[in-house]
Amino acid sequence: MKIFSAAQIREADAFTIAHEPISSTHLMERAAGKCAAWLEEHYSTAHPMYIFCGKGNNGGDGLVIARLLLQHGYQVYTGILQHSSRASADHDIQLQLLQQQYPFTIHTIGDVSDFPELPANAVIIDAIFGTGISRPVDGWVAGIIHQINDQRQKHPIVAIDMPSGLSADESSLHTPVIQAHNTLSFEFYKLAFLLPENAACTGAVSVLPIGLHPDYITQTPVRYHLADREMMRTIYRPRDPFAHKGTYGHALLIAGSYGKMGAAVLSARACLRAGVGLLTCHVPQCGTQIMQISEPAAMCITDEDTHFSTHFHRNVRTAGYKAVGIGPGLDKQPGTAKSLEVLMDEWQRPMVIDADALNLLSVYPYLLYKVPKGSILTPHPKEFERLFGKTENEVQRLQQLSEQAVNLQLYILLKGRYTAVACPDGAVYFNNTGNPGMATGGSGDVLTGILTGLLAQEYTPKAAVLLGVWLHGYAGDLAAAQLSQEAMTAGDIISYLGKAFQEGI
Repeated sequence: MKIFSAAQIREADAFTIAHEPISSTHLMERAAGKCAAWLEEHYSTAHPMYIFCGKGNNGGDGLVIARLLLQHGYQVYTGILQHSSRASADHDIQLQLLQQQYPFTIHTIGDVSDFPELPANAVIIDAIFGTGISRPVDGWVAGIIHQINDQRQKHPIVAIDMPSGLSADESSLHTPVIQAHNTLSFEFYKLAFLLPENAACTGAVSVLPIGLHPDYITQTPVRYHLADREMMRTIYRPRDPFAHKGTYGHALLIAGSYGKMGAAVLSARACLRAGVGLLTCHVPQCGTQIMQISEPAAMCITDEDTHFSTHFHRNVRTAGYKAVGIGPGLDKQPGTAKSLEVLMDEWQRPMVIDADALNLLSVYPYLLYKVPKGSILTPHPKEFERLFGKTENEVQRLQQLSEQAVNLQLYILLKGRYTAVACPDGAVYFNNTGNPGMATGGSGDVLTGILTGLLAQEYTPKAAVLLGVWLHGYAGDLAAAQLSQEAMTAGDIISYLGKAFQEGI
């Protein structure tokens, strides 16, 4: 699914109006009708609806919603904020229709003192500002937003299209924004919905189809995408019935150190569950028996070092590996850093770099420029910060993520609720699977194993990272549904990976 900017969304509306064709007023009716239907599904007529409208098209949506809810027997208060002397043409048309049928429901709000008292079972509907907002909200209108937010513990707040004050494309950190429990958006996810700093404002997001013209959607290029099930079905390759283990590649996993062999075991199990044909694990001497007993399907190479891996570069020269994954539980010894440097000089194919291998790149920054082109880096936010520095907000970090992926010609995966995958061509994909139960030790090690296994099967790096992240999250969703988010562990993600292949794609 494409993620359009605010300007592109306005263009999509205009294109639909011109080419469907449909009037702007009827398109507004269509969008607001979807919102009214959602509200009717979630709240009975026992709940009075308090709709706060601006004077733009978002306010026009609110006026249509008010009229439709009144037609279906709801009690409705419609408050119109006088923040401007001018209103949009469609807003005025909808106001006239509402005045003709239900004039007693309309109230003027010109100051904070005009904010109404709410009955105990009221629902607040925010239709003040939409994607057209171009500057932070201030003055008494900011006071109205604060008044609405003060009601959050007592009343559900539903935002129409966008929580008022939230920019679709830029950071709105430290500015007044409605803190909605639900956001009803139209046709597409907005970039703002996918950023952690906005989670308290958007609440649960529902994307409602309103029939924007498909030609605009397919023909318009975008930078940001939402990686969903439909995309995964185009990436996934079913197995050849005449295949053998050599068909699906031989992976080398360099992982583990004294006290951290669990990370290596989890990664190895995930790599095998991801479908790799053969797996060899390079581990320190202290980890050989642990790996052989814990995962007998994996072959094992023992380092010369007892507690750490410092000579793994010697194992890639003649073994015929299709992919290398490195980092889980590796530790940050100087000898490990030296071996990593030689490995990257000799291994000229894409590899998966995670955990302590990423930390070594941040300790020895020159190594970052030796990473083979097309490799996959998998930092969590703190690892990303250590690699590339701090940013003031999530939008800046996303821009930095994309710039580094392009400059270094790497795939950089920034972990989070909507894990972002930045590609060397400048595109960024957000993953839509996963849940908070995956915030547990070892989850990242599992992901490294999956990515290494897919890369060894000769998926392209882009296909491997998109499919791997999606399967990882979907397996986590299956595990959480069965076990709860609280009780699941990283090993459970591996256990449900087979089901993720079966049911997810």
